[in-house]
Amino acid sequence: MNITPACSVIIPTYNRAALLRRSLESLTAQDIGTDAFEVLVVDDGSDDGTADVVAEFTDRLQVRYFFQPDEGFRVSAARNVGIRHAVTDVTVMVDCGVLLHSGCLRAHLRRHGGDQPAAVIGYVYCFNLSNEDAERMRQTLDFDDVDATIAQLRREGRWLDLREEFYARHPGPLHELPAPWSLYWTCNVSARTSQLRRVGGFDEAFTTWGAEDIDLSYRLHRDGAVFVLDRDAGAIHYPHPKDWSHNSQLAARNRRYMAEKYDTPATRLLAVEPMISLFDVNEILIADAHDATRTEARA
Repeated sequence: MNITPACSVIIPTYNRAALLRRSLESLTAQDIGTDAFEVLVVDDGSDDGTADVVAEFTDRLQVRYFFQPDEGFRVSAARNVGIRHAVTDVTVMVDCGVLLHSGCLRAHLRRHGGDQPAAVIGYVYCFNLSNEDAERMRQTLDFDDVDATIAQLRREGRWLDLREEFYARHPGPLHELPAPWSLYWTCNVSARTSQLRRVGGFDEAFTTWGAEDIDLSYRLHRDGAVFVLDRDAGAIHYPHPKDWSHNSQLAARNRRYMAEKYDTPATRLLAVEPMISLFDVNEILIADAHDATRTEARA
């Protein structure tokens, strides 16, 4: 008997066949069963045998493979391919090299049952900006047992989500923040497929690293999505080479584009120089709101 999938998992990739294999392997262990979801791998022009890796999983996953020519950094276009072809009501977006806990998709799905659309932010262990601690992670963690490793990291309080310090300062519901969209990083998030399409998907004018995800989430926010953090939607960001110094320069340019595009008090903060952290966007807006309240009280 065929079972209609409950969610679509979109994974964009480019020349990361080994990392993709790890991501797909983690999906085979989802506790909702592999009939409950489809996987859409969108290849941004790889030449490293990525298609062969996907073919290895066709007997274990409902997986479809899409290829677009290598015309530069087109992750926005790649994710849009997945969104257009998704056949389910809920889209989960993960990066290549993200290893999902066996309960990750179940946790995402349970947040999408209400009348109002949700924008769910999963929890990501081991994410770092410049590959710091990568070798120590590889030497001390068992990436072949994702569940046990996440349990260990949670128990020991090690290599927690990069946003954890912010979450600790603001333990209330994310939707009460002035800019919850600034925390919606597409390494592990979900939203209703219909809403993703309604807001126009990813802006394909982003052709370098950074900010295409918060640009999308800003539009989800304006369209009424309720932002939710779910730590049970856990995953590990497998350590791989990154260069934050280079990426931050690209992100700064993309943030300026986003600031000009919307020209609102919140998005203008993205163009502040030197570049402020995305956490500071909320901190500044909260402080401004408090100042305004105090001024009104004195009037």
